[in-house]
Amino acid sequence: MCGRTACSLGAENLRRACAYRDRLGQRRQPEWIQGERYRPSYNKGPQSRGPVLLSRRHLQQDADSSERVLMDMRWGLIPSWFKKDDPSKMQFNTSNCRSDTMLKKSSYKGALLKGKRCVVLADGFYEWQQHSGGKQPYFIYFPQSKDATAEGKEGDEEWRGWRLLTMAGIFDCWEPPAGGEMLYTYTIITVDASKDVSFIHHRQVRAGKGAAAILDGDEAIRKWLDFAEVPTQEAVKLIQPTENIVFHPVSTFVNSVRNNTPECLVPIELGGKKASTATPSSKTMLGWLKNSQEGSPQKKENDLPRWTSQFIHSPSPKKTSADILQQWLGKEGEPAAKKRKA
Repeated sequence: MCGRTACSLGAENLRRACAYRDRLGQRRQPEWIQGERYRPSYNKGPQSRGPVLLSRRHLQQDADSSERVLMDMRWGLIPSWFKKDDPSKMQFNTSNCRSDTMLKKSSYKGALLKGKRCVVLADGFYEWQQHSGGKQPYFIYFPQSKDATAEGKEGDEEWRGWRLLTMAGIFDCWEPPAGGEMLYTYTIITVDASKDVSFIHHRQVRAGKGAAAILDGDEAIRKWLDFAEVPTQEAVKLIQPTENIVFHPVSTFVNSVRNNTPECLVPIELGGKKASTATPSSKTMLGWLKNSQEGSPQKKENDLPRWTSQFIHSPSPKKTSADILQQWLGKEGEPAAKKRKA
């Protein structure tokens, strides 16, 4: 299952990172719907809100179904048929949806057959490995280009910052029985874990391989979102495991959802459990994360999560094979984050 994610890009940079080509081949950025509600976070849990992509036609019937919009939705699907007056009274955990039962369970089947497919956006997600001493968290994400820049330049045609992890999801819209504002919610589809991360958890958040690897390219994202052109039975074939991921261990600091600072996703050495923060690369990474958020007009300076003072002054360990700093900055040779050998 996927129970925790991170999405640290500010609202404007999130738009830029989600740029796509429409049906006519024109490059576009998705429009934010109520983007002022979006808040970046290094530690998002169920019931919090997170950014998703969906077809504009869900909101505007005469729109081109290939046109995309961004919405900030609540994580944990509340089906439209839910009759109680408080969504927190939902008795089932709907933050994840198993791919092998999503067309059987009433919580998801109706929405899926109506084409309510979305793409959940994140820097990556966290999984916990059970061992004799407790649970060890890992951060899982797409491999990053070694020539990626801090956040890209405003005039760049292509986004060159952090490559977002794009996960297949289902959304629905619930209206309170007594009337009131519509609530948009989503669930993340899960499949059997690929061999690279199966040692962490049996099931892994993933949409699988299409021609370009599902959610690993715009064509796959297009097919998942364009419900008017791609029917449900065709779209669900996209949901398979993928091995195009890397990961590294992180501090148990992330265990508490109340902790929302960059140290949540910085790699550690499993022996010392110390975070790599005192190096120049770490300071550059902090600048990257901070700048990506400050690029958003909706994000205020006082809202930015901060490094804890203890984290800033902790000693720096040796670089590990999963050093995310190399992945982000591309300034110290080839990216070193590797997939675990089978």
